[in-house]
Amino acid sequence: MKQKFDVTGMTCSACSAHVEKSVAKVPGVRSVTVNLLSNNMAVDYDETASSDAAVIHAVEEAGYGASVHAGAASSRPQAKAAPAADPMAAEIANMKRRLIVSFVFLIPLFYISMGHMMGLPLPHFLHGTANALVFAFTQLLLTLPIAYVNRKYYQVGFKTLFKGAPNMDSLIAIGSAAAMIYGVVAIYMIGWGLGHGDTALVEQYSMDLYFESAGMILALITLGKFLETRSKGKTGEAITKLMDLAPKTALVEREGVEAEIPVEEVAVGDLLIVKPGASIPVDGEITEGSAAVDESAITGESIPVDKGPGDRVIAATINRSGYFKFRATKVGADTTLAQIVALVEDAANSKAPIAKLADKVSGVFVPVVICIAVIAAVTWLLLGHTVEFALSIGIAVLVISCPCALGLATPVAIMVGTGKGAENGILIKSAEALETAHTIDTVVLDKTGTITEGKPRVTDIRTADGLSETELLTIAASVEKPSEHPLSTAIVEEAARRNLSLRAVTGFEAVAGQGVAAEAGGVRYLAGNRKMMEENRIELGDFAEKGETLSGEGKTPLYFAGEGKALGVVAVADTVKPTSRAAIEAFGQMGVDVVMLTGDNKRTAAAIQKQLGIGRVVAEVLPQDKEREVAKLQEQGRKVAMVGDGINDAPALTRADVGIAIGAGTDVAIESADVVLMKSDLLDAVTAIDLSRAVIRNIKQNLFWAFFYNSIGIPLAAGVFFSVLGWKLNPMFGAAAMSLSSVCVVSNALRLKLFQPRRAAASNTNSNQREKINQKEEIISMKKTMVIEGMSCGHCSARVEKALNALDGVTAKVDLEAKTASIETEGRVSDEQMKAAVTDAGYDVVSLS
Repeated sequence: MKQKFDVTGMTCSACSAHVEKSVAKVPGVRSVTVNLLSNNMAVDYDETASSDAAVIHAVEEAGYGASVHAGAASSRPQAKAAPAADPMAAEIANMKRRLIVSFVFLIPLFYISMGHMMGLPLPHFLHGTANALVFAFTQLLLTLPIAYVNRKYYQVGFKTLFKGAPNMDSLIAIGSAAAMIYGVVAIYMIGWGLGHGDTALVEQYSMDLYFESAGMILALITLGKFLETRSKGKTGEAITKLMDLAPKTALVEREGVEAEIPVEEVAVGDLLIVKPGASIPVDGEITEGSAAVDESAITGESIPVDKGPGDRVIAATINRSGYFKFRATKVGADTTLAQIVALVEDAANSKAPIAKLADKVSGVFVPVVICIAVIAAVTWLLLGHTVEFALSIGIAVLVISCPCALGLATPVAIMVGTGKGAENGILIKSAEALETAHTIDTVVLDKTGTITEGKPRVTDIRTADGLSETELLTIAASVEKPSEHPLSTAIVEEAARRNLSLRAVTGFEAVAGQGVAAEAGGVRYLAGNRKMMEENRIELGDFAEKGETLSGEGKTPLYFAGEGKALGVVAVADTVKPTSRAAIEAFGQMGVDVVMLTGDNKRTAAAIQKQLGIGRVVAEVLPQDKEREVAKLQEQGRKVAMVGDGINDAPALTRADVGIAIGAGTDVAIESADVVLMKSDLLDAVTAIDLSRAVIRNIKQNLFWAFFYNSIGIPLAAGVFFSVLGWKLNPMFGAAAMSLSSVCVVSNALRLKLFQPRRAAASNTNSNQREKINQKEEIISMKKTMVIEGMSCGHCSARVEKALNALDGVTAKVDLEAKTASIETEGRVSDEQMKAAVTDAGYDVVSLS
């Protein structure tokens, strides 16, 4: 059983490491992952050997608090109920109160204790040896409120210390308590000196009270924790934004009556109504109406998607225009939005391998620091220095060594990184996948649905003389319509796109391995491959060569014949997605080798390879063989990412170091892949690897500075440089440095929010394509003038006009008096075809220019 728990009292990575060790010792626990950033813990345990209570007891025995997480209680705001308290907001508010109180008392404390050193005036009753006791006692009274509002450091710190697992709070508690205890001892010594007339003793201890150090340490640590917590609150913004997307209510139709109900009450099967501008409350399928749906929040796709009956809609997407009804298919935690939130949270809560280094160090770091502090203090005492000097050294070591920065280095970057991925429609399932992705040096791409659209489309039409594209396509679609073959579907869809009216056919026959045949208007038509034409003794002529050329381009030529002669050839192909070339080029720029796997024949694969510049292609591969190809690459020492559609590629996705499912929506994709891309865009796979590299680079920066800070700070605090350079670290500066280090680490991680997907290449490619299209349109949109002989009346000119306008892409206007026809053509028919049309109508063409 997997269970999530909320853990209280953790302040540093030493805490999380100790909680993890304690729970791991519970019988029946298979795995445990503690997240310091979100203060929760995921435990996988055997229900027959353990229980929630046993896990909670182990956490409490370790010195912390625990409770079962409220669960995915809701991935959307609760309707009617009062909004749940935000733990992060409550913590920030509490720390803000502590901070205000701390500085209200710290400022006069600092003024009284240090003001005379800066030449600042002090009240008369605090001056001189006679008033030393008042001077010291006033500082104690000002320090006590600071200690009280920050008592959490003592409660947690000493509790964990006595449990044998000291943490960051233990260092603060020991350091500040030692300073305060020394101050209290100093008050007694001042009293003794005043009572016995020992002026020297009074002056000595009135100058070494250390109350200001204790107060300053607590205040500065709290300031650092406040800034750190406020920054940490920003790391989960992506999840919060997702959770806030879903509406609180839904408009449901029950028994013909519309009613607005809380979204929690929507049940599977309910019929819901969505009006323009409204958010879609749950997942479902449209039953009536149509709309343009903005899915940018879920998929990152900025352009609204047209939806109609039978199409799927996703919770939290927005109906930009139109009105529709849909049937609820998934509600509550089953919706796509809830699953995305769960995936992002799980990824943020999981541990990357690089985090284990910090955890191991943090687990022994605090006890080692305490030992260093004691050894340093004792050593300086043995060297003949005063107790005050040795105490100052010990406190400085304790305060500057808090391992906050070390513990925050990884989880903050992971959380920001996974959140940033979710913003761009990239769902990273675990921190391990996020880390592994940066090592990828080879990307294996499935062709169909990944590089290409996954759906055949008509790409070329070649016709016989005297036959227009429109006529050939009408015949082709009429003959192919009864067939269920994907190539037939592509031709029928092209005819529908051009709004062509199809003819009724009879005697339809499908010839296995060749094509189809049918009769329309008394003519027997054939549609199929070259073998079909040859067996029916159809002379292809130039079409044979044209078909070979199209085949060489990776297209499938379909030949059409009627009345024993060839009518033309229509090429159908699975077209390459607009961004695929840009993505493959981007992989190359990143130093990642690209391998394409496809079940297509070698000729088609070679055409795609040439078109996109892919380094290596493996053709005629069965789905079960793709996993073997990935394994071969891994045996060569490659780190492999497999990008596929998540269904027939599931074994290869699982085998790869990082499996990337392109196009979410299937359970298999989410289960098999480490990364799920919500859009069917190969550029998002590039972004995923880019994001991984950015996150790992950020983590390494954080760890470097955390280790560097401690490696410099601890020797400095211990007085290593005092004998040679006279450098000695004041505990107050140590507290400030520790707080600053944590804030710096969190702030550095937040820079990841500035990460931008690699879209420049795609934009350039798309703009180039648009430019080529525009140039093409300029070339083919032409005006011509035809001089015609033989027209003598309005009927003649009308007959010529009709003949020309019947041609595909031709618009003609005939001037009877001038004996000319003004023609606008899109270039789909040749000059010879236009001349032939007029000649067939019974007139002579003098010229065409």
